[in-house]
Amino acid sequence: MYDNFKEHLVKEIQSIKDAGLYKEERIIVSPQGAEITLESGQKVLNFCANNYLGLSNHPELIKAAKEGMDTHGYGMSSVRFICGTTDLHKKLERKIADFFGTEDTILYAAAFDANGGVFEPLLTEEDAIISDELNHASIIDGVRLCKAQRFRYKSADMEDLEKQLIAAKDARFKVIVSDGVFSMDGHVPDVKKMVELGNKYGAMVMIDESHSAGVVGETGRGVTELFDIRGQVEMITGTLGKSFGGAIGGFTTGKKEIIEMLRQRSRPYLFSNSLPPMVVNAGIRMFEMMDETNELQDKLHANTDYFIGKMKEAGFDIKPTQSAICAVMLYDAKLSQDMAARLLDEGIYVIGFYYPVVPKGKARIRVQLSAAHEKEHLDKAISAFNKVGKELGVIK
Repeated sequence: MYDNFKEHLVKEIQSIKDAGLYKEERIIVSPQGAEITLESGQKVLNFCANNYLGLSNHPELIKAAKEGMDTHGYGMSSVRFICGTTDLHKKLERKIADFFGTEDTILYAAAFDANGGVFEPLLTEEDAIISDELNHASIIDGVRLCKAQRFRYKSADMEDLEKQLIAAKDARFKVIVSDGVFSMDGHVPDVKKMVELGNKYGAMVMIDESHSAGVVGETGRGVTELFDIRGQVEMITGTLGKSFGGAIGGFTTGKKEIIEMLRQRSRPYLFSNSLPPMVVNAGIRMFEMMDETNELQDKLHANTDYFIGKMKEAGFDIKPTQSAICAVMLYDAKLSQDMAARLLDEGIYVIGFYYPVVPKGKARIRVQLSAAHEKEHLDKAISAFNKVGKELGVIK
């Protein structure tokens, strides 16, 4: 049987290549940082990691991770409700709740699991989920696993959201779901208006803060800080794998009764190993650092403003953004790949995004700024974009 299936896969893979949509993986042989080393030996500046605060190789987190192994071992070999819960896990959950101004937190192996495990335990066919059309794949998959009625609204369009809330008026419970930052363009939706509409139509609000936590808001506490609505969102999901150290691990934080029910019935929580102590202890240290100083957030915001301002001056088509994501719009899939390849030749590591990651005809290069970047890094990237952009006819 596999011979037939193999032939099918070979044809499908070739069709992906023929369409210019095949994804190559570049191998890194150094720690994650502003400058990284590829397997080829080439040293490049990294502008495509989610390492927004530059913490992925921070000595304080490495030290905390080692301490976590020294005191609690390498792994837990268990799920949380059997023998996989340590004092460190509970401490990190409390730190996350305090950071976001919520009541309680539940940890997952990844944010994908947090979004995949949040809806099914809470909602039935009597209920409704009203979801932004550009929400992350993990939210989409989580909704699919749930029997609730599904309503989709145009991305960040509060008028259409209201229409969908009216359409869902007969549902028992309703949940509005949105990314806090849409990762392909850096846009932040009007979460304050979402909460207002939720109050008007009897709907709860859930926000995925994966790309906004640590970045958005004066102190990086996400969109609820940005819109001055801390504590008014019932559920927040997020990750430790981006701003918060870049390792692994996800969470849902929010109302205590919601978190309690997730502990009882959320399948990714009940049937996945608990996070290893080294990751948890590093996470605790990271939140302590966030409370001690706002230096990294301030530097990230300054870097973002500087880079985007210079790119716009050069004539690049930049999507509006309130985050550390700068989407350089190219529209053509092949052009996005060609430009990314040429930029790598210039020592700038970025990736071209195209269908099916973004809609057809909306190809782009996504630049992600970091507090690890120094001004000379930014200037080198801007110079390379200008040079390659002119060579390929993207700018004049």
